Amino acid sequence: MNATAEYTVILEHGKGGWSAYVPDLPGCVAAARSRARTETLIREAIALHIRAMRADGGPVPPATSEALMVAVPA
Repeated sequence: MNATAEYTVILEHGKGGWSAYVPDLPGCVAAARSRARTETLIREAIALHIRAMRADGGPVPPATSEALMVAVPA
């Protein structure tokens, strides 16, 4: 049975499209023109990143980051 973990992904929208990164997995990033494609790519990047860490014999950091949206007056 495969264990699963949920990592926080930060999505950012810019002039050329979307980018994403995972605070708990430094260097794990993805970018594309659409948000949907960026989400697909970051999921793949997380899996590859963890696989590479395990292959190198290193520890896989636990998922500890969280994100919070805060509304403030404009």
